[in-house]
Amino acid sequence: MLLSVENLRVSYGGIRALHGVDFQVAEGEIVCIIGANGAGKSTTLKAISRLVPAEPGSKMTYQGEDLLQYTPDKVASELGIVQVPEGRRIFGNLTVMENLKLATYARQDHEQIQEDLKRVFALFPRLAERKKQEGATLSGGEQQMLAVGRALMTGRRLMLLDEPSMGLAPLLMQDMFESLKEINQEGTTILLVEQNARMALRFAQRGYVLENGNLVLEGSSDELLTDPEVKQAYLGG
Repeated sequence: MLLSVENLRVSYGGIRALHGVDFQVAEGEIVCIIGANGAGKSTTLKAISRLVPAEPGSKMTYQGEDLLQYTPDKVASELGIVQVPEGRRIFGNLTVMENLKLATYARQDHEQIQEDLKRVFALFPRLAERKKQEGATLSGGEQQMLAVGRALMTGRRLMLLDEPSMGLAPLLMQDMFESLKEINQEGTTILLVEQNARMALRFAQRGYVLENGNLVLEGSSDELLTDPEVKQAYLGG
């Protein structure tokens, strides 16, 4: 198993956000976690990236390695786990090219870096057209492309995506998910958290439902799309 999470508990101050979450992601999979605002979806990704501390008793392993022994920078540079955060978080005062190059700071495989750059521009031609523009001048959709492209440039093996559809028009949203599917087919495992449950389940192979910090359902995407509780709560009945 590529990623295994057991009894994951996270608190903010005296408020517990995750109450012992368990799930797994196999290599090559696309797995989604769906749920309402405040369910703990983003906290789950931040815990995997080691951006928030897990409480004692939590266990997370990646390729058999204890994730809790890694700092956030080593999670990215040594393990190849990269997060595309909610809200994109690109560097607005840097150009598209500078944002992409900055993501390669820990890499030494210079030839592969150039190949990855070509791949980013093939997936997102708009970025190639705007590579000298500052990030702050891009549209919301272009900024999301840049956030995903930056993740690709890290030499990732596992990509964590936090609400990639947020703020995107329907057509751009569809294009983004098609690009992500190509990225997965080329060897990147994807764990996605997403409020747009229908889109997420159509994109992923398996899914988990998170409610108030607890995983309450899991199954194949087809199973969850037809589950009466999921349909009622997340798919508009």
